Amino acid sequence: MKTTKYFQAIRSRPDRAMITDEWILGVMNEPVREVVQEDRRIRRWGRIPEAEGRYLRVVLLPDGETVHNAFFDRRFTP
Repeated sequence: MKTTKYFQAIRSRPDRAMITDEWILGVMNEPVREVVQEDRRIRRWGRIPEAEGRYLRVVLLPDGETVHNAFFDRRFTP
């Protein structure tokens, strides 16, 4: 999985440390929703049953492969 330096830095935060690569890859491959931002970055959301059913937002660079951010999105509604 390709990542940005920003993602590598924020991943050590306590609220992000529990997010696994497996969850991120699952959202990348089978999102429940995808939105392309004006800057061409891609937002994808996916439900994570192992995390009490919360929705994980994964932000990818325009190449669709490089993870820039990943966090549980409390405001997302499917």
